[in-house]
Amino acid sequence: MSAWPDAVAVVALYGAVAAFVLGLGWRCVLWLRTPSRRRIALTPAPRGAAGVLGSLLLETLLFPTLWRASPWTWLFGWLFHVGLLLVLLQHLRYVSVDWWTWVAWLAAYGHLASAALLIGLAGLWARRVLIARMRWITRPADHAMLALIAAIALSGVAMKYALPVDVVAVKSFVRGVLTLQPQPMPRHGVLLAHLALGTALIALFPFGKLVHGAGLWLNPTRAQADDARERGARHRG
Repeated sequence: MSAWPDAVAVVALYGAVAAFVLGLGWRCVLWLRTPSRRRIALTPAPRGAAGVLGSLLLETLLFPTLWRASPWTWLFGWLFHVGLLLVLLQHLRYVSVDWWTWVAWLAAYGHLASAALLIGLAGLWARRVLIARMRWITRPADHAMLALIAAIALSGVAMKYALPVDVVAVKSFVRGVLTLQPQPMPRHGVLLAHLALGTALIALFPFGKLVHGAGLWLNPTRAQADDARERGARHRG
């Protein structure tokens, strides 16, 4: 059997990771280089660096600002992000030599994580279709990205519950890619589609709205303490 599909898959994966790292770094550099002449903290803001860090962590984990703006959007967004995190953590079974206990536990309840991810994604997508103001700011690229994520999730669910794949072979392939010692890729149609779609998502991630997670930490209104008066007093003194 020809080995060219394996070579194409490996090169595509390495290229996608390179695009992700370089693209995300480029976006961060652009954000950091954007002039910000005045300290304009989003009040009520913390008064010190520790408070800013705590506020950013809280916003990253629980989305309190989104909750105050729209509880329904918060619900679907939180379900999607938590489900996605749990599904990604389950993929560690393809990296570890032996399954860690907590990874095995996550895999046992993987159907709940998949359901949360898909329900959250459906709610967020419906919001962009049913709400007029969201339709107005939604571009075709946004729908394409949501469709890409949905296809990745559904192909993963299909492999787990309907069209099982050789987990040992997949694990050997993934570990080979990570150790720069590529191994043959299992010939499984849904797996190939899952890998191709996942590779595309990794490469495209830094160039769309999905990069908002990194942008939150570099947002000048959120990553600043409300200490303008104190700084002014020190300067005058």
